[in-house]
Amino acid sequence: MPAAYHDMRWLLVYHDSWWLFWSGLLVLIALRGVLCAAIVSLAWPARAPRPPYRTLVLRNVGVAAIGAVLVLPFAAYAVGASAVSLSWFLFAALIPMLLLAPFLQRMSVGLSLWRGLPSAEMVGWALLNFVVITVAGGLVWSTPEAWTPLVTAVTGAVNGLLWNRTVRAAVLQTRTRWRRVPVVPVVAVLALAVPLTVQALSQPREQANTFTPPIFNQPLPPQVPYAVLLLAGHNSAYDGRPAADPNVERFSYLGLDSGGRPLPYRSEATHRSLESSSRLLAAQVEAVHRRTGRPIALVAQSEGVMVARTYLRDRPGSPVRALAMFSPLVRAGRTYYPPPDARSGWGLAPGWLLRLMFQVTDIGNRTASTPDEPFVRSLLEGAPFYRYQTLCPVPGVRVIAFLPTVTAGEAPPGQPIRIPVVEVPTFHGGVIGKPAADADLIDFLAGADINRRQPEFGLLQRLGDAWHAPALAVRVNPVWRPAAAPGRPFTPTRFCGPVSRT
Repeated sequence: MPAAYHDMRWLLVYHDSWWLFWSGLLVLIALRGVLCAAIVSLAWPARAPRPPYRTLVLRNVGVAAIGAVLVLPFAAYAVGASAVSLSWFLFAALIPMLLLAPFLQRMSVGLSLWRGLPSAEMVGWALLNFVVITVAGGLVWSTPEAWTPLVTAVTGAVNGLLWNRTVRAAVLQTRTRWRRVPVVPVVAVLALAVPLTVQALSQPREQANTFTPPIFNQPLPPQVPYAVLLLAGHNSAYDGRPAADPNVERFSYLGLDSGGRPLPYRSEATHRSLESSSRLLAAQVEAVHRRTGRPIALVAQSEGVMVARTYLRDRPGSPVRALAMFSPLVRAGRTYYPPPDARSGWGLAPGWLLRLMFQVTDIGNRTASTPDEPFVRSLLEGAPFYRYQTLCPVPGVRVIAFLPTVTAGEAPPGQPIRIPVVEVPTFHGGVIGKPAADADLIDFLAGADINRRQPEFGLLQRLGDAWHAPALAVRVNPVWRPAAAPGRPFTPTRFCGPVSRT
């Protein structure tokens, strides 16, 4: 099952036409079926009669086809996770995989085994296989590159031993609970319900004001020299109330009223493109700068970080002198899918799979997020910048990133972070409001140098890498190609170089 998941992720990222997708799918199903049949044949216990090899091939090609159909939605979520760098997509894909694995592995031994529960031994071997793949992915990143073939070979040997144990457990299982119950279809439905339920729960619930950090409700300390603009994240809302300090103001995704005050907005206002939001931010920065006479500090969360980074990229001479990034979308834009009206383009199939699943969960919710809303499309179209430069220094601006631990699961390793970082054990969007993080924010705004990294952060990042979708090469995608001209810093070995607009 994990192998089919890896196959489908590569296929979903690296196809640019429906013909290539469908032909690639058929080839992968055939190859996976033949390979699994050979492994099952070799691992079959000697004390049990083994079916003819032809029967095993036909059986495993059928199981590979069923597995591919079941895995495609979860692989599409993995592509979505790499596109927007949100961990809930990745977790929503992995949990069903763990649930399905022992059931499909039983079916590779005997088609009649789609009924009844697998033994505890089989479930244990499937979970151990997940651990082995996870650790192997971490070892590939943690060891010198010359050792990668050795790590891969050892992982393959261990995987072979696990196949041997799994096949033996399935063939020699003497007692089957719920023998007559069609468990596999039930588990498949439950597995698909996991990401759909998580997605439905993640949709916004209307609130008047969803972003009120302590800096909004309390006066600024006198040692802070900035006027502060607070940029909330995706699906936030704002009721228009002023901050406790006149030098603090909420950014509005609807802009300013005739008196220069930020307009109240509802969650759907945050769905606009990053470029249009950055233009609104530019107008508000200028208005606050004129009103207060102070340099500007931006305190941004999630989507707000991406708005701030877009603004600073396009306006190097702005009055902004400090940027605090909370829960940024680290390494977003690693995959791509074209707009719905496109007939070709990299990632054609996952785009439509994501649209279908979002339609199911968005029934009756007109303000729900979609895979093609302007915010998401601007991340996809401007991916080279957001993938490689979100955590880079900005000339003339003091920058710090507050990273929740879950970010380690959202972004693969490999990028050297060249700005101060505070790593906080929490979930995405949960950093602001933590007393220690709030104190660090005030100290940063007062001019202190802060850099607090957690030793487990890099380890978790390396362990999670085995389950990310592969990154689409920048130079392959015609949409990104203008940004990948010679000398541009858009390769994994060249981060944080100078950027000019094209």
